[in-house]
Amino acid sequence: MRTLCSSTLIGEALLIMFAGLVAMKLTDVGTGTIWTVSAVAMLLCVLLCGVITRPGAVYVGWALQLAVFASGLVLPTMYAFGVVFGGLWWCSVHYGRKIDAIKAQRAAAADAAAAAPAAA
Repeated sequence: MRTLCSSTLIGEALLIMFAGLVAMKLTDVGTGTIWTVSAVAMLLCVLLCGVITRPGAVYVGWALQLAVFASGLVLPTMYAFGVVFGGLWWCSVHYGRKIDAIKAQRAAAADAAAAAPAAA
């Protein structure tokens, strides 16, 4: 799960950076406000990559997805990107957990197979 979620979050950090550049030119919101909000969101994306396996981190990721969607109030294109990255986040969490379960199952089977000849 860590790899899939981290990839999504890094892509989202880049999206936020480029959205900040666009918003700076197309909206009446102050440049300082745009870059402060963008910097906090990008930093959150990067920091979340490191703690994604901890309890509650996935929920923080969902909150981040909602914030990206809500940024459509300032830059309407972000509604579409919010939906896309929300879908990517869901896929990363859903399939990442499935992959982790399969890896754990295979590791347990390998441990059992390694222990069987030693017992005989």
